[in-house]
Amino acid sequence: MAVLGMYPTFYVPGIGTAWVMGIIGVIHVVASHTSVGASFLFALLETRAYRKNEPRLMEFIKKYGIFLLVFSYIIGSITGPGIWYAITVASPRGVSGLIHNFVWVWATEWVYFTVEVIGVYALVYLIGKVDPKTHLKLTWSFALASWATMLLIVGILSFMMWPGSDRWYQTGSTSDAFFNVNFFAQLGTRTGAMFVMASVVGLLVASRVSDRELRRGVVRLIAPVGLVGGFVAVLMFLYYLRTLPNNAIVMLNANLLPVYGKEMICVFVVATLWLLFAWWRPQKVYTSLAVTMFLFIAVFGVWPEERMRESMRKPYVVGQYIYGNQVIARDVPAKGIKSEVDSIAAHGLLKLNPFVPDGLRSVTDANELEVGRLLTKMACANCHSLEPGGPLRNLPGKLHYSHDADMIAAFMQGPLKHGTQPYMPRIDLPDDEIRAIASYLAAVNAGKNVNQLIEQQRMSIVLASTRK
Repeated sequence: MAVLGMYPTFYVPGIGTAWVMGIIGVIHVVASHTSVGASFLFALLETRAYRKNEPRLMEFIKKYGIFLLVFSYIIGSITGPGIWYAITVASPRGVSGLIHNFVWVWATEWVYFTVEVIGVYALVYLIGKVDPKTHLKLTWSFALASWATMLLIVGILSFMMWPGSDRWYQTGSTSDAFFNVNFFAQLGTRTGAMFVMASVVGLLVASRVSDRELRRGVVRLIAPVGLVGGFVAVLMFLYYLRTLPNNAIVMLNANLLPVYGKEMICVFVVATLWLLFAWWRPQKVYTSLAVTMFLFIAVFGVWPEERMRESMRKPYVVGQYIYGNQVIARDVPAKGIKSEVDSIAAHGLLKLNPFVPDGLRSVTDANELEVGRLLTKMACANCHSLEPGGPLRNLPGKLHYSHDADMIAAFMQGPLKHGTQPYMPRIDLPDDEIRAIASYLAAVNAGKNVNQLIEQQRMSIVLASTRK
């Protein structure tokens, strides 16, 4: 019996694993989408400045560029590696699956990102130091490199939702993985959103421009770009919904739209009204108002959108073949990958996971709670927080705080064992492991200090061995 290629389980008490990735990811998306959208705003504004001989627009581009260097490229450069750290420790097999499929795509993206970073510095610091035509070419090169980074990342993100057909499982081809059914819809949605974010941030920067005439002209140019971007984003999002797998549709209708649907509509309406107001009354775009609108759209717009996108692909984390709890869910003949669900059902996680302590590889009355805590973390903690009242999908709440161990065990031996919950992984475990998980969750739901009970059990074992 061979152990599985599993990794140690990463869990943050109180908030759960998903919040760590989610918070870092949302900050990164705000910064990255702003930078990509701003690169095209720069190109459009500079093209106008060049063709209509309006050199004052370059003053705004430089001001926005310096803001972008501080806001997007410093924050983005910090949160980018932060995402890598968070997903590597939280979902190591998922990251491995992506790297084995997209190693050269990621390498290409890093090349474009290098061009992008060099480009933004050159764009800002070469204004007035090279001839206008050369600088315009540089700006457009920067814009295209920025969008290329988004395009390549979207190909990877969309594969995380699903390949869209069985073809990739048989070929293992990078192109079959990259150009999946979800790719163009997500690329269009994000491209529209990047113009909205860039326009909202642009209005913030414009509010600090002292030249009233320049401010008016810039706002009148920026606001329509954001409006068109929002319209494109909504249309492409509607198309995006038609490219989702069944499990995503069920999750969306059952859990996400009831919570976030009205909020997302509200954000769209407020953003549209803000951009229309800015175009109509550019002199009224005050800094305090611009900052408030930026924070509102970033917090109440980007967070729900990213939360929905991440949640909709559940129970999978990559390509509908790796569960969120790192278990391989189906065969991938082209990659020589075999499903592990049946093997776990036969032998249990305790026997197959190499990082289980030797003293916990079998369930006894003395260690049942400790084993239950360990198994719950391995099987559930990637998507759920385990403490009552946790902010993101806390498991006690999902079980309605039941402290009936038999009822929890029946749920695990029914819907979870047979995989009838579309957005939950199939968790098929031996009876003793199910009993341990059910006992642990029942104790947590009953409000017991489980950690203290586990320590007491450990001490009793130590004392018993000492007496012998």
